[in-house]
Amino acid sequence: MVRPIRLLHLHRLLQWLLIFCSVFSSASAKHAPYAMRINCGARHDVHTAPTNTLWYRDFGYTGGIPTNASLPSYVSPHLDTLRYFPLSEGPENCYVIKNVPKGRYSVRIFFGSVVSKSDDLEPLFDISVEGTLITSLKSGWSNEDEQVFAEAQVLLADGSVSICFHSTGHGDPAILAIEILQIDDKAYQFSQHSAQGVILRTVSRLSCGDGRPKFGADYGGDPWGGDRFWKPKKSFGQSADSAISTETSIKQVSKPPNFYPAGLYERAIVSSSSQPDLEYTVDVDPNRNYSIWLHFAEIDLRITGVGQRVFDIIINGDIAIEEVDVIKLSGDRYAALVLNTTVAVSGRSLTITLRPTKGNAIICAIEIFEILVAESKTLPDEVKALQTLKSTLGLPVRLGWNGDPCVPQQHPWSGADCQFDKSTSRWVIDGLVLDNQGLKGFLQDDISKLRHLQSINLSGNNIHGPIPSSLGAITSLEVLDLSYNSFNGSIPETLGQLTSLQRLYLNSNSLSGRVPAALGGRLLHRASFNFTDNHGLCGMPGLRTCGPHLTVGAKIGLAFGVLGVFLLIVICSICCWKRRQNILRAQQMAAREAPYAKKRTNLSQNIQLSRHHNHHGQSRTAAENGPILLS
Repeated sequence: MVRPIRLLHLHRLLQWLLIFCSVFSSASAKHAPYAMRINCGARHDVHTAPTNTLWYRDFGYTGGIPTNASLPSYVSPHLDTLRYFPLSEGPENCYVIKNVPKGRYSVRIFFGSVVSKSDDLEPLFDISVEGTLITSLKSGWSNEDEQVFAEAQVLLADGSVSICFHSTGHGDPAILAIEILQIDDKAYQFSQHSAQGVILRTVSRLSCGDGRPKFGADYGGDPWGGDRFWKPKKSFGQSADSAISTETSIKQVSKPPNFYPAGLYERAIVSSSSQPDLEYTVDVDPNRNYSIWLHFAEIDLRITGVGQRVFDIIINGDIAIEEVDVIKLSGDRYAALVLNTTVAVSGRSLTITLRPTKGNAIICAIEIFEILVAESKTLPDEVKALQTLKSTLGLPVRLGWNGDPCVPQQHPWSGADCQFDKSTSRWVIDGLVLDNQGLKGFLQDDISKLRHLQSINLSGNNIHGPIPSSLGAITSLEVLDLSYNSFNGSIPETLGQLTSLQRLYLNSNSLSGRVPAALGGRLLHRASFNFTDNHGLCGMPGLRTCGPHLTVGAKIGLAFGVLGVFLLIVICSICCWKRRQNILRAQQMAAREAPYAKKRTNLSQNIQLSRHHNHHGQSRTAAENGPILLS
C-alpha cells in the first residue's frame, strides 16, 4: 500500500511542476510589440491579404483631403485610399499619434498617387519624424520599390510620435499608409549609447540571391523584427557572380535584439575565381555617417571547413573588417553571422567591396542606415503658447502651424523666428512676425509664455480687445509693433517694465487714457515710439494734454468724497422737507382751532376782570368800616 501512495504523490508533484513551469514561462514571455498601422483617408478599419494585416481607419491628422489612391508599386500595401495635403492648407501637415508606449520603433510611411488628379506631376516633398528630417523624395521615386516608402528607427519617450510632411512646391504630399512598429530597445545598436539622440534612416536593405521583394512576415520573421522590407538582388551586375540557395535549416537566427528571419540566410551571392570581388554601390548624401550591417551564412556546398573562404570588407577604398572567415566567426556551417561597422562618407556614393584573400566571396544580405542626430525640440510651453495664438488670432489655414515650430530647421513655421537656447538645449521663439496676415482675434495673457521674445510685429491686422498686461513680463522684448489694429482700453502700466524696449508702435488703434509715466519717460530718452491716431490717448508729445493726474488712491478717495457730499445733500433735503411739512401741519391745526381759542380767551378775560372787581370792592368796604380786630 505504501508504493501506490508514493507514486500518487510523485504524480501530483509532477503535475504541480508542470503547472508552475507553464505559469512561469507565460509570465516571463515577452509581450507582443506595439503596432499601429493607419490606412490614410479610410473611414473604416480594413484587413489586407495575404497576412490579414489590420489597418486602422484614418485618424491623428492635422489637415488634408481623403481621396482614392493609385498604388505606385507592388510592395505598397493594397489599400484604396490616401490623404493628400494641398499647399493651400499650409506647407506643413502632420499625423500625431498619442498613447504610444515608450520604446524604440520602426516608423514607415508609404506614398501614393491621387487617382482623380488630372496632372501627372510626381509629388516631391520632405518628411520628418519627431522634428528630424528623415528623407526628401527624389524624382522617379514611384518607379523604385525601395523608394515608395520612407523608414526610420527612432526612440519614442514622451508617449506620442509626430510624422510631418513638408511641401517643397512640387506637387501635393500624398500619404497612403503609416506604420509604427515597436522593435527591441537595443535593435541596431552600433555603439553603447547609439539609441540616445540618434535616428537611423534606412538607405538600402538587400536580400542577396533572392528573386522577389519580401517583408519580414513573408520570411516568417518574429514581429519584434519590425516587418522589414528586403529588396531582391540576384546579382551585383558582375557576369561571373552567381546566386545560390539551400533548404538546410540555418542556426543562430531570430535572436534579439534584431530578430533576423532564417529565410534571409538561405540565399546568397558568391563570386567566381575569375572575378573574385563582390561590389555594391549606392547613392548617399555626402558628409554623413552610415551604419552598415552585413549578413553571412556559409551555405556553399563547396566550402566545408575553416580557412577555405577568407575575405576583407572594404568600404570606399578603406579596409573596414579584415580576414572574414564565416565558418570560423559563426562557429559552423549553416549558421548566421552579422557584422556591423560605421563609416563616414564625404562623397555622394558608398561602395562595399568584398575582396577575397583565399577562395571567393559570399554575402546573404546588406543593410545601410544613415545616422541622423535627432533634433532638439522647441520648449513645450512655448509650443502651447503658439497654438493658443493660432486659435485666438484666427491664423489663416495657409500658414499651417503644425508640428514643431522650429524643427526640422529646413521648415520652421512661417512668422515664428527661432533661436537655440544652450541652457535648456531646446529651441525657443525669439520673434513673431505676423504683420498684414488678416488676423482678427484677440491677444491672450498666454503670450507671456513666449518669454524669449525679442520682437513682436502684429501690425496691419484687425486684432481687438485690450493689450495684455502680461506683455510686461517679457523682459527681453526690444520691439513691440501693434499699430493699425483695433486694440482698445488703456496702455498697461506693466509695459513700463520693458527695460530693453527700443521701438514701440501703438498708433492707429482705439486706445484711451494716459500713457504710463514709467513707459513715457523711458521712450522719450532712448526709444522710438508712435501713439498717434488714438483719440482717447494723452500724455505724450503729439497727443492731447491730460487733466490732473490722480493716483488710484486719490481717485478712490475723490469718489468716496463725492458720494459723501451727495448723501449729505440728500439727507439735508429730506430733513428740510420734513420740517416744512411739520410747520404746515401746525399752521393748519392752528387755523382750525382759532374760533374756539378766541372764545376761551374772552371767557378768561371776563373771569379775570370779575375777580379783580370783587377784590377791589372788598378792599374799599374794609377801609370804610375800619380795621378788623381778631381775638
